[in-house]
Amino acid sequence: MDIIKSIILGLVEGITEFLPISSTAHLIISSKLLHIPQTEFQKFFEVFIQSGAILAVVIIYWKKILANRNLMVNIILSFIPTAIVGLLLHKIIKGVFFESFTLIAVSLFFVGLIFIIYEFLLKKKIVKTEKKIIQMTIIQALIIGFGQSLAVVPGVSRAGAVILTMMIMGFNREESAMYSFVLAVPTLFAASAFDFIKTKPELIFTGSNPLYLIIGLFTSFISALIAIKWFIGFLQKNTLIYFGIYRIILALSIFTGF
Repeated sequence: MDIIKSIILGLVEGITEFLPISSTAHLIISSKLLHIPQTEFQKFFEVFIQSGAILAVVIIYWKKILANRNLMVNIILSFIPTAIVGLLLHKIIKGVFFESFTLIAVSLFFVGLIFIIYEFLLKKKIVKTEKKIIQMTIIQALIIGFGQSLAVVPGVSRAGAVILTMMIMGFNREESAMYSFVLAVPTLFAASAFDFIKTKPELIFTGSNPLYLIIGLFTSFISALIAIKWFIGFLQKNTLIYFGIYRIILALSIFTGF
């Protein structure tokens, strides 16, 4: 790890965290291309820099979060299933899942395919996405949480899982994206805090490691601010087909290149 690599990974995290393309997959791929070994510090770094993305969401949406009690309750309900799955599968996630490029490619491909198929159904008016977050029920909030839990598999995408789950239940794209942003706050915070507690202090505070963490966090924060605003604007005029196509192309590239 060095300063340039920490900047690159921070940018990758911030840009991809809130897009339905899997930030985890992109970080793993980027680390591979940059020849960064998956050490314990590297795994902690990739989780820690999510804090920058969390801060970006809080700055953009804090007024909306605090002003809407129902939204806060639903976010908590959606977080619970994810927290349970994350705790139960933590060792598998950090071990087996993060080492398999085949699993990443398969996840990228099939979720991308689902995006394309569902957007086709929307275009043909076979399904509808007209609901707003204010109409969300307790059961729907919990279902969204279970949907987000699928993102423990690298390549699925936390944002993608939430958005797709909500659209299948009838929520529109923009509302689904916004909910995925806000739901990221407790989800990513819990993941970062859990890894911080589990990581040995000497691993974090050795040599230049603190500097790399700060740089990665800052670049993640700035790029996440830009990505969130861009994505919302994009969804006002476009569908998720483009992300589906991108995911499939990336998956095929992994199959042939790794």
